[in-house]
Amino acid sequence: MSVASFTHHGPWTVEDVLGLPEDRTVRYELLGESLVMSPAPGLRHQRASFRLHVALDAAARAARAPVEVLEAINVILPSGLVVPDIVVADVGATAEDGVSIDADAVQLVVELVSPGNKIMDRKLKPLLYAEAAVPHYWRLEFDPAPRLIVSELDGGRYVETATALPGTVTRIKEPFLFEIDPAGLAQPQHRG
Repeated sequence: MSVASFTHHGPWTVEDVLGLPEDRTVRYELLGESLVMSPAPGLRHQRASFRLHVALDAAARAARAPVEVLEAINVILPSGLVVPDIVVADVGATAEDGVSIDADAVQLVVELVSPGNKIMDRKLKPLLYAEAAVPHYWRLEFDPAPRLIVSELDGGRYVETATALPGTVTRIKEPFLFEIDPAGLAQPQHRG
């Protein structure tokens, strides 16, 4: 475990956060003028994020959607900077080799709810993404079993349009055609 060692006076800015040293054990986010640090995700989270990323990327390619699917990229919002678990962004916004993208280039944000970030992913981040006019917000819940809650922006807030339950293939039409059964997203694969 590493502890961030830096000194900062006054309110935080996006530039301050982007200037912090890279640390793979911590995610830095800026909410308003406050720096929020969260631990790196655990194995279940990493496994599900990777598998969902691969599935989204394959669906985007099949649909020939002009997007790129990224994991844990800095997204600049009107009210700060966040690091969503998965982002689907306009391909033009990812052409540069930068460290962040603007929210107006983001079509979909996916958050995977872990024990330490439930309130952020269920309450606070959807408000911030809606304020930034991100059209689609999905949330993967792990307990009691993996399920994907699909929401679309409507009138400045997210409205649930589908819930993908384990053991059933759910078809999602936006931002591109995507079919998912969340049952196997978080399970270890035994090879032999």
